[in-house]
Amino acid sequence: MNTEIPPLLTTNIPQLKLCNRGKVRDIYEINDSLLIVATDRISAFDVVLPNGIPYKGKVLTGFSEFWFQYTSGIIENHLITTRIEHMNNSIITQHKDMLDGRSMLVKKVEVIPVECVIRGYLAGSGWKEYQNTQSICGIKLPPGLKESEKLPEPIFTPSTKATTGHDENIPFSKVVDSIGKKLAEELKEKSMNVYLKASDYAQNKGIIICDTKFEWGITKDNKTILIDEALTPDSSRFWPREGYEPGKPQHSYDKQFIRDYLESIHWDKKPPAPTLPPDIIQKTSEKYLNAYKTLTGKRLL
Repeated sequence: MNTEIPPLLTTNIPQLKLCNRGKVRDIYEINDSLLIVATDRISAFDVVLPNGIPYKGKVLTGFSEFWFQYTSGIIENHLITTRIEHMNNSIITQHKDMLDGRSMLVKKVEVIPVECVIRGYLAGSGWKEYQNTQSICGIKLPPGLKESEKLPEPIFTPSTKATTGHDENIPFSKVVDSIGKKLAEELKEKSMNVYLKASDYAQNKGIIICDTKFEWGITKDNKTILIDEALTPDSSRFWPREGYEPGKPQHSYDKQFIRDYLESIHWDKKPPAPTLPPDIIQKTSEKYLNAYKTLTGKRLL
């Protein structure tokens, strides 16, 4: 695979209003819409790393488009188009070389301040919490579960949506206190439905979706719709079904590979982040591209 093309670390479109430069995405405002541009930046432990991952932004955008379309029959989402030529904006067209393949024009909504996490398997912070309390976010789980084991049924384990620092797992009751019982129940049900539909599809393609997180927004006419990204290697843990074995960490298609590397060098998880070696960058890029090809049947390159 050729990774000669330099990764895109930042965008600059002075003619458009920059609303937010997040860990990965640069978001611009265009009338009643937003232009979300996925750069090749990568974060780990809530710190943006100095290196970009080639093609990553295009993989994230391609994944989101695929899943938004695949789940549109059960839930509305914010995607208008990913096609530069359909955005009908001369400024965007001027920057086509930079934006093509990594941009989504989306509806502007009121963001609901909750990260909606669905876990189908026991991994990550959920595994750590289970070891200490035999529960996750206040949900009691059976004793004796192993790391990476499939849960008896998927669970909804929300977290705070932190603007800085780390998101924190919270019990469902705190979501109710924050946004009200009706909306909290709606987010739980809709998040679960999207996960189950996507998880069944992925299983048939040879990938286990261990867990994922969704974000939701409310439109002007008071509809709750799926926003941000959907079921990408940044927002999910993807495991190859082949070779899956509970009781240990799994091989992954997602950025867990980078987290594992950073753990191995005993970084203190505080800025500045260390520089990634070239082989870690290339392998991560390959994992993202392989996940996209495996799940969608399409090649980005």
